[in-house]
This record gives sequence, structure tokens and C-alpha cells, in this order.
Amino acid sequence: MFTGIVSDIGTIRSVEHRGDARVTIATAYDTGTVDLGASIACSGVCLTVVEKGSGWFAVDVSAETVRRTADQWQAGRALNLERALKLGDELGGHIVTGHVDGVAAVLGVSPEGDSKRIGFALPADLAPFVAPKGSVTVDGVSLTVNTVEDRGDVTHMSVNVIPHTQGATTLGALTQGDTVNIEIDVLARYLQRMEQHRAHSR
Repeated sequence: MFTGIVSDIGTIRSVEHRGDARVTIATAYDTGTVDLGASIACSGVCLTVVEKGSGWFAVDVSAETVRRTADQWQAGRALNLERALKLGDELGGHIVTGHVDGVAAVLGVSPEGDSKRIGFALPADLAPFVAPKGSVTVDGVSLTVNTVEDRGDVTHMSVNVIPHTQGATTLGALTQGDTVNIEIDVLARYLQRMEQHRAHSR
């Protein structure tokens, strides 16, 4: 489990294809305190540490994960990192599982005071489970949804990103056309399953 509060921006050093992709990530974490087998969310994707050294760790990314996540598995790419929640830690964001529900495209970025308003085109299957003032995870960052607008076959969602979040995560560098990982709120995920079950039982 995670909270969607990013604690480091890592950078992919290398990607080695060996069945699964072995991705090596540079980090400011003290990797002496990171166990092999530990979970780290990498731009919202829960992955297992399989190797580590001073200032870096490596994870294996399956073909299934590559298919279901944003176009981020390439050398030089910056990733939002969060270590797994420990019992007693402050829950500053919301409960995040690290299981990506879909990929959204950035529609546009506009200034709003010192903040940035970022608009996204949501996958059609996720649109019913995102609501204004609800929680959503974008590339591993816990955010509050500002607006949700259904426009024909496309649903637009917007969020505001404050200056601190712009600097502490990769969201400040997003531009139109970029893709991001989306995880809906865990309560919405249960509603999604209920809706699917209801549809199949009719």
C-alpha cells in the first residue's frame, strides 16, 4: 500500500530486455534501508526491488505491465518514487495500491494563479468511477479531481497542481500529448466491480 505522496524523483539509468525488462533506477533513497523484495511505486506502478546498490535499485517489469502502463520504460525517463507505507506512517494522501487502472492523455496545461490546471482524456471504462472532489492517482501522485466532463465518447478530467507538487514530482513537466498512469480510488474500484457483476448477471 502507498499514499500517493512522492518522496523522490528517480531516473531510469538503463532498460535491459531479458524476457521481462530489467529496469535500473537512480534514486536519492538510502538503498541500505531498502530490502530486496521491497515494494516501490514507480510513477504509480508497484514494483519489487530485485537488485540494488549505492544510489540505485533495479526492478523487473513484465510485458503485461508495459502494455498496461504509460510510455515510461526508457532510459532517461524521470519517475515518481514512493516507498511502501509502514504501520504508523502518516497517511497524507489517500490509499493507493500501485495497480494502474488505465492510461490517460494530457489534453492541455494552463496556469491558474501559481498552480497549473492539467486536463486529461480518460479511458471510457474509467470515466464512471472518477468524480469531482474525489481522489485520483496520476503517475503515483495523490490528487483531488477538480472537474469531470463527459463530451460524447470522451471524458475530460482536470486537476490543479500546486507549486510544491510541481517541483516535488514529474507532474510539473507534463505537456499536451504526454501519457500518464491513472489509478482510481480504491472505493471506486469496488463500485466498478459491482457494476461489472450487475451487468453480467442481467
